[in-house]
Amino acid sequence: MSQKIQAVKGMNDLLPQAQKDFKLTAAFWQAFEDAVSRWTRRFGYRQIRTPIVEQTGLFVRSIGEDTDVVGKEMYTFADGNDNLSLSLRPEGTASCLRAVVEHNLLYNSPQKLWYMGPMFRRERPQKGRYRQFHQVGVEALGFEGPDVDAEIIAMSADLWRELGITEHLTLELNCLGNRDERAAHRAALVAYLQQHQDLLDEDSQRRLHTNPLRVLDTKNPALQEMANQAPRLLDFLGEASLAHYHQLKALLDGLGIAYTENPRLVRGLDYYNLTVFEWTTDKLGAQATVCGGGRYDGLMEELGGKAAPCIGFAMGIERLLLLVQEYGSLAADDAADVYAMHQGEGAALQVMRHAQQLRSAGINVLQHSGSHSLKAQMKKADAAGTRFALIVAPDELAAGTVTLKDLHGQHPQTTVAADALLTQLQQWMNA
Repeated sequence: MSQKIQAVKGMNDLLPQAQKDFKLTAAFWQAFEDAVSRWTRRFGYRQIRTPIVEQTGLFVRSIGEDTDVVGKEMYTFADGNDNLSLSLRPEGTASCLRAVVEHNLLYNSPQKLWYMGPMFRRERPQKGRYRQFHQVGVEALGFEGPDVDAEIIAMSADLWRELGITEHLTLELNCLGNRDERAAHRAALVAYLQQHQDLLDEDSQRRLHTNPLRVLDTKNPALQEMANQAPRLLDFLGEASLAHYHQLKALLDGLGIAYTENPRLVRGLDYYNLTVFEWTTDKLGAQATVCGGGRYDGLMEELGGKAAPCIGFAMGIERLLLLVQEYGSLAADDAADVYAMHQGEGAALQVMRHAQQLRSAGINVLQHSGSHSLKAQMKKADAAGTRFALIVAPDELAAGTVTLKDLHGQHPQTTVAADALLTQLQQWMNA
C-alpha cells in the first residue's frame, strides 16, 4: 500500500466540516467572501485579480531587500525557460500596483481597488499564521489628503461592525512622515541603538543598520524599556506631515472612531510614509494584528509608474475568521433547502424532474443517489441539515403527487399534486 501524501506544513485544506487542528470550514469562508463582496461594493471599490507568481524583483524593489519578508520568507525559484527569478507573492499591494502601472489604469482617473487571494511566506506556522495564508486588500490610488486615509479606516471599521467584532479590536495609529524626516530620525535612532548595542538581541542586531525602525517594533520584553526611550519619529516631523496627521485624527474623532496613538508603530514593509495603522486584538495570543496598512506615496514611481499618492490596507483572512468564529456573528450555512428522496421503479426520474423545477426557481435541492429505504434516506436528510424532504414513492408516482415533510416540524406533512409542488414549498419557505 502506497504511503499517503499530506499537505505541506502550514498550508491548510478547507473542508465542509471543521478539522481537528484547523477549525475554519469552506462554508464559513464562503460566507466571509460574500460579505467582503457586499462591503467593498458599498464603498465603491472594484475588484482586481493578479497572478500568484511575480518576478522576484518586484518585491525586492517594493518591500525592500533588507526586510525579513524578502530576505528570509519568500518562496523563490528560477524559471528555466526565461532565466527569470520568480517568487510566490508574499503580499498583495506590490502585485496590485504592478498591474496598475503595466496597464496604465491611472491614466484617466484615480482608482479604488480591492483584491482577495492566497499569499505565501516561508515561516514557522502557528495559530493564525500560515505559510499559505489569504488576504483581503483595499487600495485607494491617486488620492491625496487625509480624507481618504480616514475613509479607508472607516471602511475597515464598517466591516468589523458587520462581522460583530468591533468591541474586540483596537485601532493603533502613527505617522511616519516623509523620506527626509525618516532619514533624520533614522540617523538619530541608529546612534541611540549603538549606545545600547549590548542589549540588542540577534534580530535587533541584524536590523540595526538595515531596518532600524523595526527594532522599535520588537516583541522582546527585555528590550521594551530601551525601545520606549528611543528617539520618536513624531519629534522629527515637519509642518506638512504634522498637519496631515492632525487632520486625520480630527476626521476620525468626527466619525466617532476611537484610536490609540502608537509612536512605535512602523509596519513591516519599507514602502510606507505618513499614515500607518493597525487593528489589533488581545483574543488571538501572540498574533495580535488582524489588519494593517497606511500610505505609500512613493511606491508607484518606484515601480516605474508616474508618481501618485496611494493608501491601502490588508487583512489576514485566517486570523480574522478565527476571531469572527469565536466572537462574531457571521452566518454560514451551506445546507440545501430540500432533500429529494425516492423509492420504487420510475421514482428516481420523477424526482429528478421535480428537483430541476425547484432549482430553476432558486431553491437548493440535494437529490438522493442510490437505492435505500425511505427511513435510511430520511436519516441522510437530517444529517445533511436540510429543512424539507420531498418524497416520491409508488403511491405518489401512481397518483401524480408529491409528499412534503418539514423536518423542523413547523408544518404538518402533506401530499400535493405535482403541479402544486413549487407553490406549496414556497408558501412553507416564506411562512
